[in-house]
Amino acid sequence: MKRNTFLDIFPKWLILLLPLFLITAFSNAQTISGIVTDTQGVTMPGVNILINNSTIGTTTDFDGKYSITVNSSEDVLVFRYLGMVTQEIKVGSQTKINVTMDEDMQTLSELIVVGYGTQDKKAVTGSVSVVGAEEMESRPNSQMGALIQGKVAGVQVQASSGKPSQGISMRIRGTNSINASSEPLYVIDGVPTTDTRSLSPSDIESVSVLKDASAAAIYGAQGANGVVLITTKKGSTDKPTISLDVYGGFSEVWNTQEVLNGEQFRQLMTDMGTTFNDWGSYRERTDWQNEVFQRGFTQNYQMSISGKSNKTNYYVSGGYTDVEGAVRSAEMQRANFKVNLDQEVTNWLKVGTRVNYTDYKDVDVNDNIGVDRGGVLLGTLTTPSIIGIRNPDGSFTTNPLAQAWENPLASTDGIDRGFANKRFLANFYAEATLIEGLKFKTNLGVDHNSSQFRSFKDPFETVDGRAKQGVSVFNQDNNRYFIFDNTLSYDKTIGKNKFNLLAGSVIQKYHWQSSNIERQGFDSDQISTPNAGANIIASSAWASEKANASFIGRANYDFDNKYLLTANIRVDGSSVFGPQNRWGIFPSLSAGWRISEEAFLKSVEQISDLKLRAGWGIVGNDNIAPYSYMARVSKNAPYPFTSSATPGSYPSSVENQKLKWEESEQFNIGFDLGLFNDRVELTVDAYQKVTNDLLFDAPLPKSTGYNSAIQNIGSLENKGLEFNLNTVNVDKAVKWTMNMNLSLNRNKVTNLVGQTVLDGYVDVISKDNAIIIEEGLPLGSLYGYSFGGVDPETGNAYYITQNGETTFDPSPEDRKVIGDANPTFIYGFTNNVSYKNFSLSIFFQGSQGNQMLNASRIVTTSMSSPMNQTTDVLRRWQKPGDITDIPRAYPMGSDQTVTNNLISDRFIEDASYLRLKALTFSYNVPSTFLEKINLGSCRLYATGENLFTITNYSGFDPEVNYRGGDNRVMGIDFGTYPQTRTYIFGLNVSF
Repeated sequence: MKRNTFLDIFPKWLILLLPLFLITAFSNAQTISGIVTDTQGVTMPGVNILINNSTIGTTTDFDGKYSITVNSSEDVLVFRYLGMVTQEIKVGSQTKINVTMDEDMQTLSELIVVGYGTQDKKAVTGSVSVVGAEEMESRPNSQMGALIQGKVAGVQVQASSGKPSQGISMRIRGTNSINASSEPLYVIDGVPTTDTRSLSPSDIESVSVLKDASAAAIYGAQGANGVVLITTKKGSTDKPTISLDVYGGFSEVWNTQEVLNGEQFRQLMTDMGTTFNDWGSYRERTDWQNEVFQRGFTQNYQMSISGKSNKTNYYVSGGYTDVEGAVRSAEMQRANFKVNLDQEVTNWLKVGTRVNYTDYKDVDVNDNIGVDRGGVLLGTLTTPSIIGIRNPDGSFTTNPLAQAWENPLASTDGIDRGFANKRFLANFYAEATLIEGLKFKTNLGVDHNSSQFRSFKDPFETVDGRAKQGVSVFNQDNNRYFIFDNTLSYDKTIGKNKFNLLAGSVIQKYHWQSSNIERQGFDSDQISTPNAGANIIASSAWASEKANASFIGRANYDFDNKYLLTANIRVDGSSVFGPQNRWGIFPSLSAGWRISEEAFLKSVEQISDLKLRAGWGIVGNDNIAPYSYMARVSKNAPYPFTSSATPGSYPSSVENQKLKWEESEQFNIGFDLGLFNDRVELTVDAYQKVTNDLLFDAPLPKSTGYNSAIQNIGSLENKGLEFNLNTVNVDKAVKWTMNMNLSLNRNKVTNLVGQTVLDGYVDVISKDNAIIIEEGLPLGSLYGYSFGGVDPETGNAYYITQNGETTFDPSPEDRKVIGDANPTFIYGFTNNVSYKNFSLSIFFQGSQGNQMLNASRIVTTSMSSPMNQTTDVLRRWQKPGDITDIPRAYPMGSDQTVTNNLISDRFIEDASYLRLKALTFSYNVPSTFLEKINLGSCRLYATGENLFTITNYSGFDPEVNYRGGDNRVMGIDFGTYPQTRTYIFGLNVSF
């Protein structure tokens, strides 16, 4: 049978009409071509062009050119490009359509940096906060961490002192561990690090803080304490832009203490039974606070050149910062150089690098120790005013009643010392588009830093130098870190379904190397290096390594911009654990519901956005010393095999092959609300974090031969609430925006296997521990005796026992919790007001409910040794019947003076404060004037920091802690360098 062909069965009359159809079709079709450029006239490759309501489209080539065929003059072309305003153009009779695209600042601001990529803010399901370039540039500061303080809910930035060299300790949603680190992971352009002091804030574009497990879990073990992602600047304009930032200013200690004058000191010494026949020869009246505290100076210079073209984006900067502290001899210098470069090699391959080199130097101040060991801050209060600064022979004076105690300038000026660090931080990446939506990225990062500390105490000027015939110390550290990560990401949109998938691997290697030497016995002060010393006192050299390997995976799903889901998993391996427990699996899951996209809320015009979020996840922590699971051996143990001791080795740690990951399980629930077209934005989060299998250096029975060992013992809980409110109050000729944030966190040790640990040894008269770690208590619990008062008859201090009885000689069992260093809440409040070319920024920051052990006051009111005291002792008990809170003065060496000054709630103070953290007034020079002198922009400003502080704390400053960011010891002030008041004047110019 003959098979019918298409022509056999096709109606003959349709064949006759076919030419007519073809003619009609070709007559309606139009070919449209053109060029797409930005506002600077630079062509834009990769712009998506679609015929509206169809799947037909094309993209621009490297020269920004395109060509597309449309079916009708009624068709509408849609031009889309990330970060640019989408344009829709009706074809009509046109055959050539050239398009200029504007930057979409709103869209750009909605994109936030998350782990290994970016994400639309409205699609984020985890708890993420962003501090943008505007906040960074509005307030000059030499440290990045200080600019975050008070800006992000749930983040407590702890500046443990006001030194120019002081690093920042940060806690995201509380302290998560006891012995392991609670510092967040800092990631600078893809390279993890633990120190941000070498980074110039002028180079920062934005900071993203990943607070909950669902956001931070992609970083696994390193993200256990939260993650701070720091993105540095890129070129933003097609025309090269040169920017110059210059500022200078001065600082001062904002608070001083009243101490006894010469006559009052003499009377006190007489009351304490000190006989000194030569009072008349001491006629000096030196104000030691005036000698030690000075007007510090700050200067900063930063220049950059940046730009972009079709295929290249570049940012090059260099800067220098010099800070002279408000306490004598404290200083810091930093020179930095940075290059950011992105290059599009082909339409499928992009490469780039981020390089940062820093030369950093500082001089520290000897604080947080007593005057008997050279403590500068306590020395200003306790050195008698009756002596001058130097003796006739040029040496530093000493306390005439305690010859070994030198005046505080012996510690500031009598030691030639300094720390220097050279740091190279860089990453190099390549990103390839394999097929549409599928990208492969490889990244190699390195952080190499070499540091040196040197100190020389000559054999003449100081008592200690003369006793040891000079002391020279030299320490050197060389640390290297490498990271190599490879990720594969895939983006796909199918109808209303959007998928983003990520998979990859990460390899990390750490290497630490250190050596030190100390020599004494110098014939002169001409050669200060250790080789000139006759006697080797100490010398050592060591090296250690740590390695991590990880596999990561993430899936983001978005249905119709309403229903959001994110799942993460990371498998981490760490060399600090034994082979059996080296690997940990850390998953997380979070979901979001954009209720504002539902039909029943679309008609509510007042609500522009409403999203509910919930998340859960587990992250790990391995921040302990390398080789912790091993039984280690130490050297130089003296063995008495003969008549003299013989050096030998001894076991110094217990083996623990079962040592494993510390794990934090976190829950988060929150919502984001936008009202009145997002003029009001409110974010609220509630969270709970439970850390189990704490890496805890637990005490061991003495019978084991060891004091303690790292073990997985106990659990710790943090839970809290966070509130963040942004408002646009006025948006007319006057613009007024406001930010308020408030955070509450409750910390508690929930399980310690019955252990009780005392810590926070304070080197004061009583020599007691001031911190207790115990089940049911928060970390930072202050521990001591309950002070009852001063007996009016005897002038002795008495205390309240656990049974409620009074005693003049309490036993250690009578101690109890006497304070809490944790704040009830922390907060920040910022107002930005602008009118024409003028703007004003006012930033308040505060902490409420935290208590402080003022251990300095134990020394300055003890009346137990030949030290000067504060004027508080003028109201000391002197005769029977006196009613006071200051005990009597006893003869030096008396046992009673010890019990009069026990660590007790007498020295616990409310350390809450409200501080005007920064006030900035600026003026932008009008563009009409700038055009005449060929400048792009010019901004003049003046900033004041810590202008006033409202607090009841009686010490130098409430924002201090003598043990820095130590998890175990908080809320103790012991002669700590205070925060300072600073005035800065600056200029920003671009051309």
